[in-house]
Amino acid sequence: MPELIGFIGLGVMGKPMAKNLIKGGRSLVVHSRSQAPVDELVAAGARAAASPADVAREATVVVTMLPDTPDVEEVLTGARGVLSTMRPGTVIIDMSSISPVATRRLASLVEAKGGTLLDAPVSGGDIGAINGTLSIMVGGDESAFNRVRPLLDCLGNPERVVLVGASGAGQICKICNQVAIAGALAGVGEAIALAKKTGVDAGRVRAALLGGFAASRVLEVHGERMLSGSYAPGVPDAPLSERPAACDRDGGGQRRRDAGNGAGRAAGQRAGLGRRRRARLCCRRDRTV
Repeated sequence: MPELIGFIGLGVMGKPMAKNLIKGGRSLVVHSRSQAPVDELVAAGARAAASPADVAREATVVVTMLPDTPDVEEVLTGARGVLSTMRPGTVIIDMSSISPVATRRLASLVEAKGGTLLDAPVSGGDIGAINGTLSIMVGGDESAFNRVRPLLDCLGNPERVVLVGASGAGQICKICNQVAIAGALAGVGEAIALAKKTGVDAGRVRAALLGGFAASRVLEVHGERMLSGSYAPGVPDAPLSERPAACDRDGGGQRRRDAGNGAGRAAGQRAGLGRRRRARLCCRRDRTV
Protein backbone atom coordinates (compact mmCIF):
# COMPACT_ATOMS: atom_id res chain seq x y z
CA MET A 1 0.00 0.00 0.00
CA PRO A 2 1.42 3.47 -0.93
CA GLU A 3 2.57 5.61 1.98
CA LEU A 4 -0.10 8.15 2.96
CA ILE A 5 1.14 11.74 2.80
CA GLY A 6 -0.30 14.50 4.96
CA PHE A 7 -0.25 18.07 3.65
CA ILE A 8 -1.02 21.07 5.88
CA GLY A 9 -1.29 24.57 4.39
CA LEU A 10 -2.99 24.90 1.00
CA GLY A 11 -2.24 28.49 0.10
CA VAL A 12 -0.56 30.04 -2.93
CA MET A 13 2.34 27.60 -2.72
CA GLY A 14 0.86 24.65 -0.84
CA LYS A 15 -2.13 24.01 -3.06
CA PRO A 16 -0.23 23.47 -6.34
CA MET A 17 2.43 21.49 -4.49
CA ALA A 18 -0.20 19.15 -3.07
CA LYS A 19 -1.76 18.81 -6.51
CA ASN A 20 1.60 17.80 -7.96
CA LEU A 21 1.89 15.03 -5.38
CA ILE A 22 -1.53 13.72 -6.43
CA LYS A 23 -0.49 13.91 -10.08
CA GLY A 24 2.59 11.90 -9.13
CA GLY A 25 0.39 9.10 -7.79
CA ARG A 26 0.61 9.94 -4.08
CA SER A 27 -2.26 9.42 -1.65
CA LEU A 28 -2.93 12.57 0.36
CA VAL A 29 -4.82 13.67 3.45
CA VAL A 30 -4.99 17.46 3.63
CA HIS A 31 -5.85 20.26 6.03
CA SER A 32 -6.10 24.03 5.63
CA ARG A 33 -8.07 26.68 7.48
CA SER A 34 -9.94 27.79 4.35
CA GLN A 35 -12.36 25.17 3.06
CA ALA A 36 -12.18 26.08 -0.64
CA PRO A 37 -8.67 24.71 -1.30
CA VAL A 38 -9.47 21.62 0.75
CA ASP A 39 -12.53 20.99 -1.43
CA GLU A 40 -10.40 21.50 -4.54
CA LEU A 41 -7.86 18.91 -3.36
CA VAL A 42 -10.61 16.47 -2.37
CA ALA A 43 -12.04 16.81 -5.89
CA ALA A 44 -8.57 15.95 -7.19
CA GLY A 45 -8.44 12.78 -5.09
CA ALA A 46 -7.26 13.74 -1.58
CA ARG A 47 -9.01 13.10 1.73
CA ALA A 48 -9.83 15.97 4.10
CA ALA A 49 -8.81 16.15 7.76
CA ALA A 50 -10.39 18.41 10.38
CA SER A 51 -7.12 19.33 12.14
CA PRO A 52 -3.35 18.84 12.02
CA ALA A 53 -3.80 16.14 14.67
CA ASP A 54 -6.14 14.25 12.36
CA VAL A 55 -3.59 14.50 9.55
CA ALA A 56 -0.84 13.04 11.75
CA ARG A 57 -3.15 10.31 13.00
CA GLU A 58 -3.36 8.94 9.45
CA ALA A 59 -0.17 9.96 7.65
CA THR A 60 3.36 8.63 8.03
CA VAL A 61 4.86 11.63 6.21
CA VAL A 62 3.51 15.11 6.96
CA VAL A 63 4.33 18.17 4.82
CA THR A 64 3.73 21.67 6.17
CA MET A 65 3.79 24.83 4.04
CA LEU A 66 2.97 27.73 6.34
CA PRO A 67 3.73 31.44 6.53
CA ASP A 68 5.79 32.01 9.63
CA THR A 69 7.45 30.54 12.70
CA PRO A 70 4.45 30.91 15.08
CA ASP A 71 2.20 29.15 12.56
CA VAL A 72 4.52 26.15 12.32
CA GLU A 73 4.85 26.04 16.09
CA GLU A 74 1.07 26.05 16.52
CA VAL A 75 0.47 23.41 13.85
CA LEU A 76 3.10 21.09 15.33
CA THR A 77 2.80 21.69 19.08
CA GLY A 78 -0.71 23.11 19.59
CA ALA A 79 -3.53 21.33 21.40
CA ARG A 80 -4.71 19.82 18.11
CA GLY A 81 -1.25 19.78 16.59
CA VAL A 82 0.71 17.14 14.77
CA LEU A 83 2.72 16.07 17.81
CA SER A 84 -0.42 15.23 19.78
CA THR A 85 -1.11 12.20 17.56
CA MET A 86 2.08 11.60 15.57
CA ARG A 87 3.17 7.98 15.34
CA PRO A 88 6.80 6.95 15.91
CA GLY A 89 8.71 6.81 12.65
CA THR A 90 6.82 9.71 11.08
CA VAL A 91 8.79 12.18 8.97
CA ILE A 92 7.65 15.81 9.07
CA ILE A 93 8.84 17.96 6.17
CA ASP A 94 8.47 21.64 7.01
CA MET A 95 8.72 23.54 3.72
CA SER A 96 7.94 26.90 5.29
CA SER A 97 10.60 29.62 5.52
CA ILE A 98 11.03 30.15 9.26
CA SER A 99 13.61 30.70 12.00
CA PRO A 100 16.46 28.15 11.98
CA VAL A 101 16.63 28.52 15.77
CA ALA A 102 12.98 27.50 16.14
CA THR A 103 13.49 24.75 13.56
CA ARG A 104 16.18 23.09 15.66
CA ARG A 105 14.02 23.33 18.77
CA LEU A 106 11.04 21.82 16.96
CA ALA A 107 13.24 19.06 15.56
CA SER A 108 14.20 18.11 19.12
CA LEU A 109 10.53 17.96 20.13
CA VAL A 110 9.69 15.78 17.13
CA GLU A 111 12.65 13.49 17.87
CA ALA A 112 11.48 13.10 21.47
CA LYS A 113 8.19 11.75 20.11
CA GLY A 114 9.96 9.24 17.89
CA GLY A 115 9.75 11.17 14.62
CA THR A 116 12.07 13.19 12.40
CA LEU A 117 11.74 16.80 11.24
CA LEU A 118 13.32 17.93 7.99
CA ASP A 119 13.42 21.65 7.24
CA ALA A 120 12.99 22.06 3.49
CA PRO A 121 12.28 25.66 2.43
CA VAL A 122 11.95 26.32 -1.28
CA SER A 123 12.86 28.85 -3.94
CA GLY A 124 11.00 29.35 -7.19
CA GLY A 125 7.76 31.02 -6.15
CA ASP A 126 4.25 30.11 -7.18
CA ILE A 127 5.33 29.42 -10.77
CA GLY A 128 7.84 26.86 -9.54
CA ALA A 129 5.22 25.36 -7.24
CA ILE A 130 2.74 25.01 -10.12
CA ASN A 131 5.29 23.58 -12.54
CA GLY A 132 7.00 21.34 -9.98
CA THR A 133 10.38 23.01 -10.59
CA LEU A 134 11.16 24.36 -7.12
CA SER A 135 14.63 24.37 -5.64
CA ILE A 136 14.45 22.63 -2.25
CA MET A 137 17.06 23.22 0.48
CA VAL A 138 16.94 20.50 3.12
CA GLY A 139 18.31 20.24 6.62
CA GLY A 140 18.12 17.16 8.83
CA ASP A 141 18.76 13.43 9.02
CA GLU A 142 20.17 11.87 5.85
CA SER A 143 18.24 8.60 6.14
CA ALA A 144 14.95 10.50 6.52
CA PHE A 145 15.93 12.64 3.53
CA ASN A 146 16.60 9.55 1.43
CA ARG A 147 13.25 8.10 2.47
CA VAL A 148 11.28 11.13 1.26
CA ARG A 149 13.53 12.08 -1.65
CA PRO A 150 11.11 10.70 -4.30
CA LEU A 151 8.36 12.88 -2.81
CA LEU A 152 10.58 15.98 -2.91
CA ASP A 153 11.47 15.18 -6.51
CA CYS A 154 7.75 15.43 -7.34
CA LEU A 155 7.70 18.95 -5.94
CA GLY A 156 10.93 20.32 -7.35
CA ASN A 157 13.65 19.96 -9.91
CA PRO A 158 15.47 16.76 -8.84
CA GLU A 159 18.81 18.39 -9.64
CA ARG A 160 17.95 21.19 -7.21
CA VAL A 161 16.81 19.06 -4.27
CA VAL A 162 19.84 19.34 -1.98
CA LEU A 163 20.56 18.04 1.52
CA VAL A 164 22.50 21.02 2.84
CA GLY A 165 23.35 19.73 6.31
CA ALA A 166 21.99 19.08 9.79
CA SER A 167 18.72 20.40 11.21
CA GLY A 168 18.29 24.11 10.49
CA ALA A 169 20.73 24.10 7.57
CA GLY A 170 17.89 24.33 5.05
CA GLN A 171 16.58 27.47 6.74
CA ILE A 172 20.05 29.00 6.86
CA CYS A 173 20.38 28.23 3.15
CA LYS A 174 17.08 30.04 2.49
CA ILE A 175 18.40 33.12 4.32
CA CYS A 176 21.51 32.93 2.12
CA ASN A 177 19.17 32.72 -0.89
CA GLN A 178 17.45 35.94 0.21
CA VAL A 179 20.78 37.71 0.77
CA ALA A 180 21.99 36.77 -2.72
CA ILE A 181 18.74 37.78 -4.39
CA ALA A 182 18.53 41.06 -2.51
CA GLY A 183 21.99 41.99 -3.80
CA ALA A 184 21.07 40.98 -7.35
CA LEU A 185 17.83 42.97 -7.21
CA ALA A 186 19.73 46.04 -6.09
CA GLY A 187 22.24 45.65 -8.91
CA VAL A 188 19.60 45.15 -11.60
CA GLY A 189 17.63 48.13 -10.29
CA GLU A 190 20.71 50.35 -10.41
CA ALA A 191 21.52 49.21 -13.95
CA ILE A 192 17.99 49.94 -15.20
CA ALA A 193 17.99 53.31 -13.44
CA LEU A 194 21.39 54.23 -14.92
CA ALA A 195 20.22 53.43 -18.44
CA LYS A 196 17.07 55.52 -18.04
CA LYS A 197 18.87 58.46 -16.43
CA THR A 198 21.35 58.63 -19.29
CA GLY A 199 18.69 58.41 -21.99
CA VAL A 200 19.58 54.89 -23.15
CA ASP A 201 16.83 52.39 -23.93
CA ALA A 202 16.69 50.29 -20.75
CA GLY A 203 14.91 47.44 -22.54
CA ARG A 204 17.73 47.09 -25.03
CA VAL A 205 20.28 47.30 -22.23
CA ARG A 206 18.51 44.41 -20.49
CA ALA A 207 18.44 42.40 -23.72
CA ALA A 208 22.17 42.93 -24.19
CA LEU A 209 22.99 42.03 -20.60
CA LEU A 210 20.96 38.81 -20.83
CA GLY A 211 23.42 37.60 -23.47
CA GLY A 212 26.48 38.07 -21.28
CA PHE A 213 27.92 37.32 -17.89
CA ALA A 214 25.41 39.62 -16.18
CA ALA A 215 22.55 37.31 -17.17
CA SER A 216 20.46 36.00 -14.28
CA ARG A 217 16.92 35.01 -13.38
CA VAL A 218 16.64 38.26 -11.44
CA LEU A 219 17.54 40.27 -14.55
CA GLU A 220 15.24 38.15 -16.68
CA VAL A 221 12.15 38.21 -14.43
CA HIS A 222 12.47 41.25 -12.21
CA GLY A 223 14.24 43.32 -14.84
CA GLU A 224 11.18 42.91 -17.06
CA ARG A 225 8.94 43.94 -14.17
CA MET A 226 11.03 47.02 -13.57
CA LEU A 227 10.70 47.98 -17.22
CA SER A 228 6.93 47.48 -17.23
CA GLY A 229 6.38 49.02 -13.79
CA SER A 230 4.81 45.82 -12.44
CA TYR A 231 5.44 46.16 -8.72
CA ALA A 232 2.24 44.66 -7.29
CA PRO A 233 2.92 42.02 -4.60
CA GLY A 234 1.60 38.52 -5.15
CA VAL A 235 -0.62 38.82 -2.08
CA PRO A 236 -1.85 42.30 -1.07
CA ASP A 237 -0.33 43.71 2.10
CA ALA A 238 -2.64 43.76 5.10
CA PRO A 239 -2.32 44.84 8.73
CA LEU A 240 -1.36 42.02 11.08
CA SER A 241 -4.81 42.26 12.68
CA GLU A 242 -6.40 41.39 9.33
CA ARG A 243 -4.13 38.50 8.43
CA PRO A 244 -5.87 35.11 8.33
CA ALA A 245 -4.95 32.42 10.82
CA ALA A 246 -2.47 29.57 10.47
CA CYS A 247 -2.75 27.01 7.65
CA ASP A 248 -4.36 29.60 5.37
CA ARG A 249 -1.32 31.56 4.24
CA ASP A 250 1.88 30.46 2.64
CA GLY A 251 4.34 31.16 -0.14
CA GLY A 252 3.82 34.74 -1.29
CA GLY A 253 1.95 35.69 1.87
CA GLN A 254 4.89 34.87 4.05
CA ARG A 255 6.52 37.59 6.13
CA ARG A 256 10.23 37.04 6.51
CA ARG A 257 10.70 37.93 10.15
CA ASP A 258 14.16 36.47 10.53
CA ALA A 259 15.26 39.94 11.72
CA GLY A 260 13.31 39.14 14.87
CA ASN A 261 15.21 35.95 15.67
CA GLY A 262 18.78 35.58 16.79
CA ALA A 263 20.08 33.67 13.79
CA GLY A 264 18.74 36.06 11.18
CA ARG A 265 19.97 39.14 13.04
CA ALA A 266 23.38 37.67 13.71
CA ALA A 267 23.72 36.63 10.06
CA GLY A 268 22.88 40.15 8.97
CA GLN A 269 25.45 41.68 11.30
CA ARG A 270 28.18 39.27 10.21
CA ALA A 271 27.40 40.06 6.58
CA GLY A 272 27.95 43.75 7.30
CA LEU A 273 24.35 44.72 6.58
CA GLY A 274 22.84 47.81 8.17
CA ARG A 275 19.76 47.60 10.38
CA ARG A 276 17.39 48.93 7.73
CA ARG A 277 18.73 46.61 5.06
CA ARG A 278 18.46 43.61 7.41
CA ALA A 279 14.85 44.48 8.11
CA ARG A 280 14.01 44.86 4.42
CA LEU A 281 15.83 41.67 3.52
CA CYS A 282 14.27 39.53 6.22
CA CYS A 283 10.73 40.86 6.06
CA ARG A 284 10.25 41.17 2.30
CA ARG A 285 7.46 39.21 0.64
CA ASP A 286 8.71 36.52 -1.67
CA ARG A 287 6.64 35.15 -4.53
CA THR A 288 9.25 34.63 -7.22
CA VAL A 289 12.42 33.60 -5.41
